[in-house]
Amino acid sequence: MAFKFENLQVWQKALDLTDEVNSLTKKSFPKDELFVLTSQIKRAADSVVLNIAEGCTGQTNAVFKQFLGYSLRSAIEVVSCLFIGKRRKIINNDDFQKLYDDYQALCKMITALRNTL
Repeated sequence: MAFKFENLQVWQKALDLTDEVNSLTKKSFPKDELFVLTSQIKRAADSVVLNIAEGCTGQTNAVFKQFLGYSLRSAIEVVSCLFIGKRRKIINNDDFQKLYDDYQALCKMITALRNTL
């Protein structure tokens, strides 16, 4: 692997989850949400992955911690979007619970990594 972030389990999990969010939006989200909730949740999910990678590569621990903070906030944004989607009856209970649990685990991973720096 050419880049340091590729070896991070937290980055790999975030990458898997952004794929899951993308699949969910294609499967469940209506066209009238395309430029609203669909766009927001996809950008937030992508932001988690991107900030982990950006902060990890060639940065100081303090900068990496800052970028992990951005990732954590983006993950919380995804969770909030999940709640909105559930409330609007776009996301069913099973899909909601799976992604909610996965993002909860991801947030714990990000926090744990942050605490080691």
